[in-house]
Amino acid sequence: MANIVCLIRRCIIIVSGAVLLYACNDSREHRPSIIFGSELEKPDTVDVYDLPQILSAGTLIGVTMSGPDTYYEYRGQGFGLQFQMAEEFARMIGVSLQMEIASDSMSMMKRLEAGEVDFICLELEKDKPWPTRNNTPLLTEALRKWWNPRRAQKLAAQVQKPHTVKRHSRPVMQDRQHGVISPYDDLFIRHSTTAGWDWRLLAAQCYQESGFDPKAVSWAGAQGLMQLMPATAAHLGVSGSQVFDPESNIAGAARYINQLNATFRDITDPQDRIAFVLAAYNGGAHHVRDAMTLTRKNGGNDKDWKQVSTYILHLAEPRYYRDPDVKYGYMRGSETEGYVRLILQRWADYRGSARAATGGSKPAPARRSVKDGTFQSQVRGPEEF
Repeated sequence: MANIVCLIRRCIIIVSGAVLLYACNDSREHRPSIIFGSELEKPDTVDVYDLPQILSAGTLIGVTMSGPDTYYEYRGQGFGLQFQMAEEFARMIGVSLQMEIASDSMSMMKRLEAGEVDFICLELEKDKPWPTRNNTPLLTEALRKWWNPRRAQKLAAQVQKPHTVKRHSRPVMQDRQHGVISPYDDLFIRHSTTAGWDWRLLAAQCYQESGFDPKAVSWAGAQGLMQLMPATAAHLGVSGSQVFDPESNIAGAARYINQLNATFRDITDPQDRIAFVLAAYNGGAHHVRDAMTLTRKNGGNDKDWKQVSTYILHLAEPRYYRDPDVKYGYMRGSETEGYVRLILQRWADYRGSARAATGGSKPAPARRSVKDGTFQSQVRGPEEF
């Protein structure tokens, strides 16, 4: 680590045959030392974008091919083994990571050689660091010193853990006789006008997200009743101290649904639009648009959810997520398709059990299992679809 830090703190600039050494990130005043060369003349323009320039810019840019083991976006956040390793390296050198997607290895090499990216975030040779340009010796050396196959193995073991939500789920219907779905029915009713939805649909979505557990946290970092990602919550005005508050969480989700409704205003059928919005809430609007593109490309109706859902599922297959017309790559398609399907089924059940205008009598405390004192989950995780 000390060697890498020393490497980062050096800055080499070639000027008219002379090499000037600067100590970077140091508060003292520094003057160039001429190691060799006769005099300083007008500097030649040298196209070098190595580690010092990356540190100065504050961003490390990589390129990879989309896939479950390389890079994909889920709820606005990047995942994938190669991406998560690159994030570790970026954090170590103190910069943020920006990841780009290419359709094949030739495209990645062209972008690297053109200087559009700093490295290829893909092991082209087993147990060797990611490829870099020949004119970036400092970045190359830093990666070489940091790289360790055991690091990848350790991270892979973490990535491969089941994708579940930590929650204590309440019953799917708290009091069917009196039409009470959950302890939060009044909140669903209050904020359903913001979402533009039937309150029972909000309740059905909430059950799928968290099982009505306001303290639920997912493997991806989503939080609370409606499983808001931290960045999404901040965008919606829900602070970290509010995200586990039931009303703040539901109100934020309702605002997000309202935004997604506007995003998919081109879906004119109200029932279909609900399905598209739910899919975008779970898997991301960009991925849904990719599925619509594939539907249209293959002669289907890209405004019909039944047809588009087929390509939502296909976005888990390399043939489709590496299609040149797909902009956002791999998607956890089976999770999103199952998410929409189960919520719509539960909504139909709720419509037959709870009144449209009210949640019935005052919600009673959720019943606990007499077996072990914990709530019994009836929520299916993504791994069960």
